[in-house]
Amino acid sequence: MEFEGKRALVTGAAGGIGASIVERLRAAGAKVAVADRDTSGINAEAHLPGDLLDATYADTLPRAAQEALGGLDIVINNAGVITRGAVTDTSDAGWDVSMGVNVEAPFRICRAAIPLMAQTGGGAIDNTSSCWGGKAPGANHALYCVTKAAIASMTQCMGMDHAHQGIRVNAVCPNEVNTPMLRSGFAKRGFDPDSAVAELGKSVPLGRIAEPEDIADVVLFLASEAARYMCGALVEVNGGKPVS
Repeated sequence: MEFEGKRALVTGAAGGIGASIVERLRAAGAKVAVADRDTSGINAEAHLPGDLLDATYADTLPRAAQEALGGLDIVINNAGVITRGAVTDTSDAGWDVSMGVNVEAPFRICRAAIPLMAQTGGGAIDNTSSCWGGKAPGANHALYCVTKAAIASMTQCMGMDHAHQGIRVNAVCPNEVNTPMLRSGFAKRGFDPDSAVAELGKSVPLGRIAEPEDIADVVLFLASEAARYMCGALVEVNGGKPVS
């Protein structure tokens, strides 16, 4: 029960990685507030459904979680969207959604959560960046890489700026993960998801792409006492596969 007595907010909680994070946090003793467009199918102590593109919702989410759980020790900014293509293929609408969910919402949530955590002696914030953009540029994902580079840089800055308040800010940087979002992307492009995931796994030195729990376990490590001296870190979880 490593997280016994801890209170956590998880965004993107209905997705593959988010659901795994929530399940593992609760199994380790934490009370969890879940945020997503629809949280009805998630087992959690508090449900805070909404749209992260709504600035007021993002601004008030940490306070709502704190009030629902009786405190706030951990924030996990897991929600994200993927926009594929070159800059010349990117629409204004795609820009707005990707920047809104991947960058502006975590910014607003962190800005609201940090003072709350500071008042109670600190806490941990885990952001989801990516090997794509957060660690290296990748082809045909210009907008996605821009957003993940932004969240990586913001994580490093916040890690330095708020360490003195006892707040550790770190980011996990996955490569490909076998999530519904990845699989639906294959389907939209006319590929069989099972075959595409298996084929993609051949490009990974470990022999497979990540499963959601592979990422969730690293997220929980970063939020735990075992990572007590990690601050502003970008932790690559890639099975040995670089961005190409």
